Amino acid sequence: MRRHHGTTPRTARVLGSLLLIAAAGGLTLGAAPAARAAAPVPLDRIVPAPVSVTPGGTPYRVTRATGIHVDGPAEVHRIGTYLAGLLRPATGYPLPVTDHGDGGILLRLTQGDYGAEGYRLHSGADGVTLTARTPAGLFHAVQTLRQLLPAAVERTTVQRGPWQIAAGTLQDRPRYAYRGAMLDVARHFFTVPQVKRYIDQLALYKINELHLHLSDDQGWRIAVDSWPRLASYGGAGEVGGGRGGHYTKADYREIVRYAASRYLEVVPEIDMPGHTNAALASYAKLNCDGVAPPRYTGTQVGFSSLCVSKKATYDFADDVIRELAALTPGRYVHLGGDEAHSTAHADYVRFMDRVQPLVARYGKTVIGWHQLTGAHPAKGALAQYWGVDGTGAAEKAQVAAAARNGTHLILSPADRVYLDMKYTARTGPGTKWAGLVEVHRSYDWNPGTYLAGVPASAVRGVEAPLWSETVKTSAGIEYLAFPRLAGAAELGWSPAARHDWSAYRKRLAAQGPRWDALGIHYYRSPQVPWPAR
Repeated sequence: MRRHHGTTPRTARVLGSLLLIAAAGGLTLGAAPAARAAAPVPLDRIVPAPVSVTPGGTPYRVTRATGIHVDGPAEVHRIGTYLAGLLRPATGYPLPVTDHGDGGILLRLTQGDYGAEGYRLHSGADGVTLTARTPAGLFHAVQTLRQLLPAAVERTTVQRGPWQIAAGTLQDRPRYAYRGAMLDVARHFFTVPQVKRYIDQLALYKINELHLHLSDDQGWRIAVDSWPRLASYGGAGEVGGGRGGHYTKADYREIVRYAASRYLEVVPEIDMPGHTNAALASYAKLNCDGVAPPRYTGTQVGFSSLCVSKKATYDFADDVIRELAALTPGRYVHLGGDEAHSTAHADYVRFMDRVQPLVARYGKTVIGWHQLTGAHPAKGALAQYWGVDGTGAAEKAQVAAAARNGTHLILSPADRVYLDMKYTARTGPGTKWAGLVEVHRSYDWNPGTYLAGVPASAVRGVEAPLWSETVKTSAGIEYLAFPRLAGAAELGWSPAARHDWSAYRKRLAAQGPRWDALGIHYYRSPQVPWPAR
């Protein structure tokens, strides 16, 4: 056996070097070799798909020395602070927000062909620059930046990293100006924190409209000073006989404020003349016979109607719209108008002819479900189409004729983007009156060509409604919304040429770890190649 006595000069030098490196934190003696850092997320791996991507160069690495620099008014500084708040918990880095600085992450406003919500993201070894013409565009750029970082960045405790951002240039802007999601708070009531949680989830996918369904047969959810029993009595119930609830005016203002901080506009809906049992139960004088019905906790539709011939009905409509419009800085008031089966057609037309001008009187634009096209849509009104593939030809033709005559459309086909539909017969919660809607079916349609006879220019956008007959928790909302909400967002944002199921399902799969990190309870569809947990 060969024996060594002592060490050679060369060995001594090597050991000395290793000890110096170890002391500097570059090597742990006796430890396994460090794993190779994961490659950064490719620029084209995000949802919704961007307009164009030009990769190339050295990735930028967020480190303890990284700062967030802002170039613009106070609103840009607020967005920079929001970004820092997103990144600090998982990275553990200070990420100071300053008005000046070199390198790091720069947010800036400038003139350019970005549109109202578009942006440019450029990344390289020296830093990342987000550029837009408007604060909304910068905010959407921040959501893209989030998705380009590892999913662990969404966690609320310090994670290992590294935090790399792929190099190159990403140009992006939305296909449609209206990209919405609806939350039904009438069938089951959701608190302000629950609505805020949903707003944050919508913002990640560049949704810009939050449609709140504030009244229905089962509950009235917004305080109205001139008709106080609407909330105190009409709001004290829900499907299945729960306690219900309602938003005070301060609650509603807080939802509006929080949504605006995430660049979502709130669209309040008071459904009428049908879906009104909560109002009818609250005030006997709104009924033609002067007798208030009991509160309703079931799920059937089409049985209630305001009394079209009574003056009190229009006093009620005027007061509610006036107070709601005063609370809502956004452009729209949604009048519902669907499933008014207990209202004669002539009375329906008469009612809509009298109520639509009230919305204009208080400075707002009318939205109504597509049955509004069977009356006389006001100038500038939007009709929200919720039919299915099997909807009758006459009804579709009516909608198409209105679109050709100037009524713009929001598309919400129930057998595509109604998020309350079951995925399969075995999944729950959800309903299935419009069919079973798996992830592929929800994504596989083109809003620009969906309705025959409708000019592409008449389509204002896409909205994904979530009716709440079968859900009353945030986990229930999330299970129905995710992953289908991401597909609806892509249909509304990305160019039609970027809509490709085979590519989308892979990009969607990459969102799974992010949802896990965010604590989102989602459906792991077998149609999507999710990574192993």
